[in-house]
Amino acid sequence: MNNPAAPISGANGKPRLGRYAQAAAVSCCVALAANACTGTPSHGDDESSRTDVFVTAYTWFDNTPPGSTVISHPVLHKEAGGQGTYADPVTIAVGHSRKTGEDVLDVPAGTRIYLPNVRRYFIVEDTCGDGPKPEEGPCHTGAGKYGDATLWMDMWIGGKGEPQSFVRNCARKATGVTTAIFNPKDSYPVAAGQGIIHDGNCDTGYGSKVAGP
Repeated sequence: MNNPAAPISGANGKPRLGRYAQAAAVSCCVALAANACTGTPSHGDDESSRTDVFVTAYTWFDNTPPGSTVISHPVLHKEAGGQGTYADPVTIAVGHSRKTGEDVLDVPAGTRIYLPNVRRYFIVEDTCGDGPKPEEGPCHTGAGKYGDATLWMDMWIGGKGEPQSFVRNCARKATGVTTAIFNPKDSYPVAAGQGIIHDGNCDTGYGSKVAGP
């Protein structure tokens, strides 16, 4: 299990944080909205856009435990994955706090998010930051070190079977402060291919502006 106090070097040379895999994958329904637990789509009714989100990337070799696709708050998937469409969004991890005795995510599990820079939809299904006090780790508190960012999210990029050097380089390309749309409508453009790394390609770099009519 990765320790935020001694993170793995990763995206853009910045610390890589492990995700905290809870025993028996405790139910996301604890302290979360009911429709988040069921994955019920909002179809953009409560859509909001932020430009202050620091996005990094993780994959199988720097997950917790290493070499796995384990996630802490499964909603649509039993393990990290997803194509990136509205119906099958990619897993994304967020910071969390256990200060109150409960595991409270910075963004509720089941929340859909659209990232224009990779032209894919995501769903919060994992947490970033290990140990008994993840609220003291960079994912929960460290976004402000990167420009005007106030929120840190860590997206799953896959890449199983690809050289680690290729996957790390893709993570660097995908890292940065960018636009994120929360509770998005289901009609934003989606890039072709299964996930961020697919068919030997690192599919990122579309920019923060939302494409389309």
